[in-house]
Amino acid sequence: MPTTTLKKIWTVMVYMAGDNNLEPDGVQDLKEMKKVGSTDKVNIIAQFDRATGHIAKRYLLRKGGKVIDDAVASLGRINVGDPKRLLDFIKWGVRNYPADHYVLVLWNHGQGWDDTDVYADERHRRLRRLASGRIRHAFFHMPVRRMLMSAPRDAQVRAILLDDDAKDFLDNAEMKSVLANTKTLLKRKLDILGMDACLMSMAEIGYQIRESADYTVGSEETEPLEGWPYDTILASLVKTPLMTPRDLSTLIVNRYLDSYKPADGVTYSACDLSKTDALAAAVAALASVLQASLSNQAAQQQILSIRYQAQSYEVADNIDLLDFCSLMAKSGASSAIATACQNVIQAVQSGYVVAQGYKGADMKNSNGVAIYFPTKAVSPLYAGLDFSKRTGWDAFLKAYLSAIRSRR
Repeated sequence: MPTTTLKKIWTVMVYMAGDNNLEPDGVQDLKEMKKVGSTDKVNIIAQFDRATGHIAKRYLLRKGGKVIDDAVASLGRINVGDPKRLLDFIKWGVRNYPADHYVLVLWNHGQGWDDTDVYADERHRRLRRLASGRIRHAFFHMPVRRMLMSAPRDAQVRAILLDDDAKDFLDNAEMKSVLANTKTLLKRKLDILGMDACLMSMAEIGYQIRESADYTVGSEETEPLEGWPYDTILASLVKTPLMTPRDLSTLIVNRYLDSYKPADGVTYSACDLSKTDALAAAVAALASVLQASLSNQAAQQQILSIRYQAQSYEVADNIDLLDFCSLMAKSGASSAIATACQNVIQAVQSGYVVAQGYKGADMKNSNGVAIYFPTKAVSPLYAGLDFSKRTGWDAFLKAYLSAIRSRR
């Protein structure tokens, strides 16, 4: 297995869960990486699990030639939704391609904080068939999910690191555990966690992994199938390999936005996770004053109105946190609510979001970080998040929806 013992400045590790309908896009992204290729300062490595043949391979991407020539290991049929597999990839990358700084990119579908098991029904059907003797083993291939090529990356299915063959994915608790182990391996935090997946720039996600990564880059909205422009991002990195993690996070945001047209309706942002505690404290104070106001029907109506005006996304339960607070602060709300909203705005703008932008009029009120704010019911999974436990946002949402329903 070709490796490098020379410590470089950056190693970019791209974990590609392509055993699903995104396989063709994964092929194109590997080609984009090869347009640049590894240099004497930058390692570009990837693991790509394909739907065709269900075979996963690892690559050290070099400039020019064929992608197949850059394969350094074949892993066979694996479950990329298994956290052990992700951690194994990270260990392989760190040990064989050492660097001063690391970027880990999670490439696949994404659903933000939501850990709903999209494969539960299929697995139950499979187990019933297994018990009846109708299939031979549990690791059984089901048809790859399809979508229109012009659709967002998450138009039909929502989970992170989705493996249609293994019927598995990575949930937030597993991601937290993998990154904690990565921190132990590195003896420091991961420099950048990049999420080339939909809906991942959420306050809940940042708080969940705050102790293990310095920066995140991701989208409040769904991503088009093309995802990241790896060629332009990596070309800038190899040209200026001494850039800081903050600079690279900002560059990824800018190159991503540059690669799309206004009509594409995209968002992207970079967040400084050292500022998560300040943001969570501000959200906790906001949750407290909003919940206290619910005894007043006028306040209930005000929150209801602002919630529907706030910038929302493909998953309508997600809204832009800053836009909601800005609208609330200007709505004539009580001084306590207005002050709490201003404090959240300050936390977002003065440190948490270090770069952000959008393309498309429908996304114009995006400010870099989304938050969960359902209009019908609170998912029972939400209470398990670190963010919910720290901020009480879950308790506010339940109290708010209960107050709204009682008015009917």
